[in-house]
Amino acid sequence: MSQDETLLHPTVPPEEFVEQVKQALEHLYDFTFLQRLPLAEALAPARPQANQTLGHHLRRELITAIEAVSPGPRSASLASDARLYNLLQLRYIEGITVQDAANRLGLSARQAHRSLRRGEESVAAILWSRRRPEAGKPAGESEEETAVSARELSSVAAEISLLEPHLEPLDVRGLLHEALRAVAPLAQQHELAFAVQMPAEPVVVSVDTAVARQIFVSLFSRILRLAAEEPPTLRLTVRQDQVTLALAYTPGQPGDTPIIDQVIDQLAARLGWVMRQERGVNGRQAIVVNFTGYSAVILVVDDNEGLVELLDRYLSGHDCRVITSTSGPEGLKLAQELLPDAIILDVMMPGASGWEILQTLRSQPQTATIPIIVCSVFNDPELAHSLGATRFHSKPITRDTILSTLRELEIVR
Repeated sequence: MSQDETLLHPTVPPEEFVEQVKQALEHLYDFTFLQRLPLAEALAPARPQANQTLGHHLRRELITAIEAVSPGPRSASLASDARLYNLLQLRYIEGITVQDAANRLGLSARQAHRSLRRGEESVAAILWSRRRPEAGKPAGESEEETAVSARELSSVAAEISLLEPHLEPLDVRGLLHEALRAVAPLAQQHELAFAVQMPAEPVVVSVDTAVARQIFVSLFSRILRLAAEEPPTLRLTVRQDQVTLALAYTPGQPGDTPIIDQVIDQLAARLGWVMRQERGVNGRQAIVVNFTGYSAVILVVDDNEGLVELLDRYLSGHDCRVITSTSGPEGLKLAQELLPDAIILDVMMPGASGWEILQTLRSQPQTATIPIIVCSVFNDPELAHSLGATRFHSKPITRDTILSTLRELEIVR
C-alpha cells in the first residue's frame, strides 16, 4: 500500500499500521507482546475495565475484525471473500501454518500467501477506522465545563454507573447457598434460619457473581435483623421462561420498613433483575426478584481461546447464554453440573481428547441426551456420529453454520 494511496484514501491504513496488525495477529495469544504494541494503546477503550489489560482488549478487537471480514451467506461470486476469512481463521485463530491452510482450502502456497496478505489488510482497515482519537480536551471546552464535583463522583448513581457487570450463565442455587452461609453467624445470633425451597435441577440465570452475591447477602442480612421469631422463607421457582426468588418474613415491628434501598435496587437493575417489596397476608412481607429470561445455555469446550471467544461472539444476542471452557476435564465438569441445552465440542485437546469427553457424556444418564456439536480440523463425521455426536462440522467454523445448526436443533430462534 503506497503513501499516495494512504493520502488519497484516509480510511486506508498506512503500511506501518498494517505491519503492526500482522505482528499482533501472529502473537494473538501472547498478551505480553500485544500489551507492548503501540496498536494496543491506539485501540484502547474509552473506559477500560479493571480486570482487562490492553493486551486482552487488543486480542478481542483483532478477533472481532476477523469476524467482520466474513462475507456471510452471500453468493458464490464472493468466494474470494470467503477465502480471505477462512485463511485468517485457519492461520491465526486455529494457529496452523500457511501451507497447511492452503492444503485445507485447495490453494497453492502462492495463492494462500497473497490472499492472506489481503485478509491482513482488510483487518487493518477495520481496526484503522476504530482507532482512538488523540486524547485531550475538546477545543473550546472551558475548565468549568470539564470540572466534576466530588459530590457527583461519589454519588451512588455515579459509582454504579461505573460498574461494568461481567454476566455469565450460572446455577443461581450455588450463589444463594453461599450467601446463606455468609449470614449464618447473624442468623444464629437472632436464633433464626431461612426455610429453603429450591428445585433439584440447576437453575441457570445470567449473573455477575460478585454483584449477585452481595445483593443476596444484603437482603438476607436485613431480613434477619427485621424478622420476628417466625422463620423467614426462601423459595426459588422456575415457571416456563421465568425464574423467581421470593423471600418472605414477618416483621418484628409494625409498619413497612424498606428492605430494598437505592444501592440494591440499582445494582439489581444493572443485572437486568426486577425487584419489588410486597405486603402479604397475616402481616407477612415479601421481597420478590424476577431474574432475566431463562435462556438456553450453550457450553463451548475448546482449548483454542481465540476460537472460544469467537464462538461466544457468534452467539451473543441470540437468546442464549454461553459458558466457555478451554479444558476438556473442566468442560466435562461444567456439563455435568449445569446440564446445558447444547455443547459445542472440539476433539483435539491436551489431557483428555474430545472423543473421550463425548463418550463420557453419552455414557452418563444426565448428559446422554444433550445435543453435542463436534467441531474439528479432522474431517471425520462418521466417527463423530458413531460416538454420539448430534452434528459434526469441520473447521473453520462460520457464524452462519453454527447459528443454523442451533436453530435446526431448536436451541436458539
